[in-house]
Amino acid sequence: MNLDNCPRCGRLFVKNLMGLCQPCIKELEHEYEICVDYLRENKGTNIQELSDATGISIKEITRFIREGRISIANAPNMMYPCEVCGTLIRDGHMCDSCRTRLRKDLSNAAKESAAEDSTKKTTDGAYRAIDKLRDL
Repeated sequence: MNLDNCPRCGRLFVKNLMGLCQPCIKELEHEYEICVDYLRENKGTNIQELSDATGISIKEITRFIREGRISIANAPNMMYPCEVCGTLIRDGHMCDSCRTRLRKDLSNAAKESAAEDSTKKTTDGAYRAIDKLRDL
């Protein structure tokens, strides 16, 4: 039997797909229902207003959105924070500027790696040539 401590409350529980104990799963479902009910009545709300009105953390609301449980398609003011900088976004995990910066950093890292590989091959060849001359 696989046992673990619940990351939300610390209780010991049998591991499941949600990774939470049953009382926390029920509490999470209740929080979800509260969010959905509030959004049905207040379509123009944003994430901060939703959090303040329901008492549910922005982190949990963001989790509901990312899991696809709360749709923001019909909520024009609903946005959630970028995982890197916190800028409010409507899709994905990162804002455009963070995504651009990540691509640039990855491109630079790839160029540096390629440059290191080419210098390594050049120096390896030089050492081999010297070793061959020593054998003569």
